[in-house]
Formats: sequence, C-alpha cells, structure tokens
Amino acid sequence: MSGSGLEAGRGSMAPALRSAAPTLPITNALTIDVEDYFQVSAFAPYIRRGEWDSRVCRVERNVERILAMLAGHRIQATFFTLGWIAERYPHLVRRIVDGGHELASHGYGHERASDLTPAAFSDDITRAKRLLEDLGGVEVRGYRAPSFSIGTNNLWAFESLARAGYRYSSSIYPIRHDHYGMPDSPRFAYRVGAGLLEVPVTTVRLLKRNLPSSGGGYFRLLPYPVSRWLMRRVNSVDREPAVFYFHPWEIDPGQPRVAGVDAKSRFRHYVNIARNEGRLHRLMQDFRWGRMDQIFLPTVAGSATGPAMAAPS
Repeated sequence: MSGSGLEAGRGSMAPALRSAAPTLPITNALTIDVEDYFQVSAFAPYIRRGEWDSRVCRVERNVERILAMLAGHRIQATFFTLGWIAERYPHLVRRIVDGGHELASHGYGHERASDLTPAAFSDDITRAKRLLEDLGGVEVRGYRAPSFSIGTNNLWAFESLARAGYRYSSSIYPIRHDHYGMPDSPRFAYRVGAGLLEVPVTTVRLLKRNLPSSGGGYFRLLPYPVSRWLMRRVNSVDREPAVFYFHPWEIDPGQPRVAGVDAKSRFRHYVNIARNEGRLHRLMQDFRWGRMDQIFLPTVAGSATGPAMAAPS
C-alpha cells in the first residue's frame, strides 16, 4: 500500500486496520472517559484547577452505576481514567480491573495535549501510566488525550506516547469542530509509528464529509434511532468496528450546575442528560461491545501508515 495514511484518508474511506468478515458480527469498542463534571475543558474558564478539590465530586457514584450497567449487559469496556481521579479514588481503579474491563489512561491532569510542551506532555502521560499501573496491577496500554487534543500541530505527541510505553492512542476525532478535530486524518485505525496505533473516534462518511457518530454530546443531542443508524452504517457499509465514548457525568442529571457558563457550553454539557442512561441501555442491547485492546491490538500487523510523527521542538 503506497502513500501515507493521511493521504489515503482524504478519499471516501481511509485504509482500514481491521475489516471483519462479512458473515461475522462486528464487536464495537465501548469506552468511558473517567473524569468529573467540573474537569471538562469547556468549563475551564469558569472553574480554576485549584478549586477541584473543593468541588462536590460525583464520579464515584457514577462509575459504580456504569459498572452495574455493563455487568447487567455482560459487556466489558475500556475506561480511559484520569490520574487525578485514580489518585483520589483508588478503589474505583480496582473495581474497573476486577470487572474485567480495560484500564487505560486519560492523562493525569486533564490538560489538553495541544496546550502542553513536549516535556510537560511526557511528564503527564508517564505520571498517569505509572499511577494507574500501580493501583490496578495491570499494564496500561491505551491513552486518550483530553478533548481529542492531538492534531496537525502536535503530532510529536505520538512519539512521546510510544516512548512512555503506550501501545495505542484514541486521541483524534476526524471531524471539524471549534475545539478539536482533524478531518483529513484516516477514519479507522492506523499506525502512527513503530509499535503505536491510533484508533480514531468513529465517524460516518456522508456527502463528502465526516459526520460524528460515536457518542458524547452528539449522542445526547440526536434522536437515538439516528445514532443507531449511523453506527449500523459503519458496521454494515464500512465493515469496521465503531469506537463509542461517553463520560460518567453524562448519566448524572443531579450534578451541580456551574454558574456563569456561556450559552453554547451550557447547552453542549447539559442537553438531554436525563435521557442519556436510557439511551445507553438501548445502545448496549442493540450492538455487540468489547474492549479496545482486545479488538484492535491483536491485529497490528500489516496496518496502514498514518501521518508521520514530528520531532519535539
């Protein structure tokens, strides 16, 4: 296969790392970004980092509810866990591992990768990996950047992840968005260097555009049948596993409201939160789900090559 994965991704569909046989059901990756409501990037202008410890923390009860949901549906998932949370709630890390789920890293302090120097980013991802491994007693192989903040201007981050011992990243969203996105990147899993894989959050290709189809605020905003149709299209037309994500605070309508938030951020954060848990139950019933590492890592050999990594400067 010639050309870079980035070039190949500009067509109707990027070269796939893994194409399931048409006669077999496809297992999709269910992922949870373990952070609390006051740590989301959109609230950063309104909540100083120094205030985090004084905020009412809701993550413990919400993760427990998610673990119960997954157990009820007999699903194993991947938990991209923030080091800051793991340090304060170590029993949650053990509960995730004991439930048969994959423990992965969301970094330590929920700082956007695009806001960090190479040295600061390396410190953050290394600190988080060591902490999670010490608490969970398992190897941490996956990483997701806060707010999907790896993009064209900081591809050096992949080299840092490889050096820190990660096996894969799920940090790029191939869409146009005012806070993140890399719309010209491949839509499906591809290599970003020796031993490191990027598994983008899933999109659907329609009308020459990549449309979001994999969770977060879009899942809460769109009617559930639309989200289901989009994911089924990825499985049936692209014959690829989808990567779906959500946060513990997205099933918590009782979370404290943050004062003074601008209208756009307020809408994005709170829209349909009261309905989301019911939708997630339907999603878990309608598709086959599994862990990121078990779906993607066994098939690294022969994958396409993605955008080249730039050296830190």
